[in-house]
Amino acid sequence: MATMTHDRAGRRLRSGLILAVLSASSFGLSGPLARGLMNAGWSSASVVAVRVLVAAAVLVPFAVLRLRGDWELLRRNASLIVAYGMLAVAGTQLAYFNAVAHMQVGAALLIEYTAPVAVVGWLWLRHRQRPGTTTVFGALLGMTGLVLVIDLRSGPSASGVGVGWALAAMAGAAAYFVLSAHGDGTLSGTVLAAGGLLVGGLALLAAGAVGIVPLHASTDPVVFQHFTVSWWLPVLALGTVTAAIAYVTGIAATRLLGSRLASFVALFEVLAALAFAWTLLGETPRPVQLLGGALILIGVVIVRQGESDPDTAVVDR
Repeated sequence: MATMTHDRAGRRLRSGLILAVLSASSFGLSGPLARGLMNAGWSSASVVAVRVLVAAAVLVPFAVLRLRGDWELLRRNASLIVAYGMLAVAGTQLAYFNAVAHMQVGAALLIEYTAPVAVVGWLWLRHRQRPGTTTVFGALLGMTGLVLVIDLRSGPSASGVGVGWALAAMAGAAAYFVLSAHGDGTLSGTVLAAGGLLVGGLALLAAGAVGIVPLHASTDPVVFQHFTVSWWLPVLALGTVTAAIAYVTGIAATRLLGSRLASFVALFEVLAALAFAWTLLGETPRPVQLLGGALILIGVVIVRQGESDPDTAVVDR
């Protein structure tokens, strides 16, 4: 019996890690694709709104099939779906865009990607899941690596308003991991992702309609390092790969690994973004960034060693 339990836990861990890395890699592709669209005349808010709504359009049919006519399930989980859409999707994006309007992009990213520390703190304060020394050490190592990867060479120039928005983005990112682990055991990740993306996309459109964020787009070709494509190809990839696949696999990974470990594995997104930016935009990573990437990898491994039984890690809500 003990061997069977250990094998089941091992399979759960492996599946969760594979899904978490796939999700982080998918999210990491979004930055270079979005940069191409923005260079072609798109506003950042338009890129995000289209990305989220295309993903919702892709996932809603699958979500309907998963529901099998059980609309009562949606009613029972309506608050979770709305919170996910408003906080984890729309809120995070809006806060980040407002942050970069007042501070450097690198500094805003650095603050937002401290979300794993916020997750650890939330689980400690709300659920008395005090992190061990090994987990704390791994977290510090991963955060150090993150600082090196972002490489704030010109200094973290920022206003108080910018820092406030960046902290709000960090809270939204932390909410993504905490809410992804939620549910009554019957709400599938596909339904949660589809509902949240639809709510978030409509919220972004509403924000654009009232002037909170600018919404404008272009049909000009999109130019990358070695090739040029029609505008709809990056849009399709953003919606299907960097949103639909990324959110569904991210929710599944978080439910297998728990919010804490999943949030640290998600730091792979920064490394994936560097790799895709190198390939698509010709932005070669600097040696200090490669060193930071190595520290992130080591930190994630150490955090995993500091985690308790993965069968219990998921019960953190």
